[in-house]
Amino acid sequence: MPEPDSKKRALSLFELNGRPPFRVALPIALQHVIAMIVGCVTPAIIIAGVAHLSPADSVILIQASLIAAAIGTALQLFPIGPRSGIHLGAGLPVIFGVSFAYVPSMQAITEEFGIAAIFGAQVVGGLVAILVGLCIRRIRHFFPPLVAGTVVFTVGLSLYPIAINYMAGGIGQPTYGQWQNWVVALFTLGVVTFFTHFGKGSLKLASILVGMGSGYILSLVLGMVDFTNVANAGYFEVPRIMHFGIEFDVSAIVAIAILFVINSIQAIGDFSATTSGAMNRLPETQELHGALLGLGATNILGAFFGFLPTSTYGQNVGIVTTTRVINRHVLGMAAFIILIAGLFPKFSALLTTIPYAVLGGATVSVFASIAMTGIKLALSEGTSPRNTAIIGLAVAMGMGLSAAPATLALFPAWVTTIFGKAPVVAASLIAITLNLLIPKEIK
Repeated sequence: MPEPDSKKRALSLFELNGRPPFRVALPIALQHVIAMIVGCVTPAIIIAGVAHLSPADSVILIQASLIAAAIGTALQLFPIGPRSGIHLGAGLPVIFGVSFAYVPSMQAITEEFGIAAIFGAQVVGGLVAILVGLCIRRIRHFFPPLVAGTVVFTVGLSLYPIAINYMAGGIGQPTYGQWQNWVVALFTLGVVTFFTHFGKGSLKLASILVGMGSGYILSLVLGMVDFTNVANAGYFEVPRIMHFGIEFDVSAIVAIAILFVINSIQAIGDFSATTSGAMNRLPETQELHGALLGLGATNILGAFFGFLPTSTYGQNVGIVTTTRVINRHVLGMAAFIILIAGLFPKFSALLTTIPYAVLGGATVSVFASIAMTGIKLALSEGTSPRNTAIIGLAVAMGMGLSAAPATLALFPAWVTTIFGKAPVVAASLIAITLNLLIPKEIK
């Protein structure tokens, strides 16, 4: 008969392998779902708009994003393969979802080559993530917080125009710039800001969801919501193989592959934050290897099913480290809820009815948070002349080239695609190069 203490540990939320009762685990699992679901589906909505997908295909892309998050999370929670050998997944309490880091590059690739080129580049990017996982000890020093933070900062800055255009109603939409869009967008932003700073508990964690819900209600009152897509959507559907196709373009591959390297390093940071903040230790080498191999394998497989690139979700890392609930079965329950949501087209179609103004009002604060997270990470090593020069020059060149792509008109088209339309790529390469070339100050 087990001892009372061991039985208590087995049921504990705070044990990695415990099995807490359903009624205890469900609220925490829902908290994780609420924190990530908006961020997970928004990139799909953005790319669907850029690609001018039909309503049915837009629903499929959103479904795929939710299913990708569920599969990626489940693999990291419950690894495949022997722990002592090559295995996929870390076995650590994290939540995965479609990453905003890829959005600017995916937008440029979609405009230039079509959505199929994203998935071709993603296959190669997944292989790159696996390579990073196998060589992490040798290359990790190329990506200190200074470089990683500069990249994240650039990602946030490059997302701002998307949010502002959405606040105005979405480029190309007949209502673009009308006052109703700005009223809804600013109202949504106000609600998000209020609950972010004055909310308590779950309301604070779900501030973006609360803001979007409030903005959606106001949109209904103003007659801005159309439910035609919901009526036409089916009730149940599984992912379709090669529905969007796969195409391989060198410039798209280079742009996405570089981001996979950066995002792999960023994922290591999230895994480290999780273990150090909630488990009082750093992740083991085998755990990091498994994490990146799982990340790569998920993205390679996902490309054939229309899953956009995934990575760890920082907001869920925050929940784990704040609550110290590290139980894998709790997060596994969250993954199951996300999977169920992804298998029902009616739910995904409902998400397509959210007006662009609501998305803009909610995501502008998300993008601002990404940028500020990046700058804090970049400056965590201090504000020396060397560090500020690296950050300033990398961001200036990355954002400057994307703002004036015509300056590259005399170069081959792939140069414009990589450096003129994807600011993150140029900023990443410049930050890495300058960090290696400029000598560090001697204290």
